[in-house]
Amino acid sequence: MSQIRWMAPVSLAIHAPGTDMAPTVNSIRYLRDCLGNELIKQFVTFHVFFSHKNVPTSIPNPETFLQIPYNCSGKPPYNVNASSTYMKAKNLLYPVNVARNIAREAAVTHYILPSDIELYPSPNLVPRFLNMIARNAKPLSTSTKPRVFPISIFEVGEKVQVPSTKTELRAMLANKTAIPFHKFVCPNCHNIPEGQKWMNTPETNRMDVFHVGKRRGKFVHWEPIFIGTHQDPYYDERLSWEGKKDKMTQGYILCVKDYDFMILNNAFLIHKPGIKHYVKNPKRDAIAGRQSLLIKSIIMPQLKALFGARSGCAL
Repeated sequence: MSQIRWMAPVSLAIHAPGTDMAPTVNSIRYLRDCLGNELIKQFVTFHVFFSHKNVPTSIPNPETFLQIPYNCSGKPPYNVNASSTYMKAKNLLYPVNVARNIAREAAVTHYILPSDIELYPSPNLVPRFLNMIARNAKPLSTSTKPRVFPISIFEVGEKVQVPSTKTELRAMLANKTAIPFHKFVCPNCHNIPEGQKWMNTPETNRMDVFHVGKRRGKFVHWEPIFIGTHQDPYYDERLSWEGKKDKMTQGYILCVKDYDFMILNNAFLIHKPGIKHYVKNPKRDAIAGRQSLLIKSIIMPQLKALFGARSGCAL
């Protein structure tokens, strides 16, 4: 039995270039019509996008295509081999930051959690977070700086049940069935300030700010995923997922603007089960090299011109 972990609106951006449009649209129809509940219809808005270089030959009318009931007798249309997609055939890069910005722009709530679909939030995160905001205790009531609320991220083994509480998560960290996110890939990217203390601190019955950190010092390359608002900087759309470091430019702007990173005590994200290890990939390494050069030679000077600099802030 799957657990409902997020009873709140979801703004979902989907990249569907060329012939990937049809299976994408059919997948949306299947999810809305064939799962036996109304949660997708009630909470999820879908935002399908593609580049001007890869416009689909046929684009359904968004006002009418959902009115035609989907035939639920076949297999889910999203059960496809990734290697058979248009995106793979054309060797396209995934414009992850375009997706993030589209999903964020389309979200109608004040607070938003720009996250990836494979990161599972701890249950009841939304009501507990809003309760914390309503209480407005310190440091919320005393902070004068802009702020975001980072959420600790972890990985679990492929055959392991995803934890539902911090108590369960701490037990799994102790027996090594859970580890900090990207521990074997890029530990510095997701190490959070006071991270070890966070893992050692028992769960409480309400959400609070555990620690107020900054993206500098040994956390200068931190790529947090956080709850924020529409006032926060956007993601740089020139950066692809394959090129890596796709959230670093936003992190730099947050640092220069002296954001407070208010780390939440009982909230966490769990990546889709399966421990990630670094695997050498010459093709992706070449793309990452080009993206690093773009950041260093073009984007970084532009960010300094636009937002200035601050001691301790770096890409």
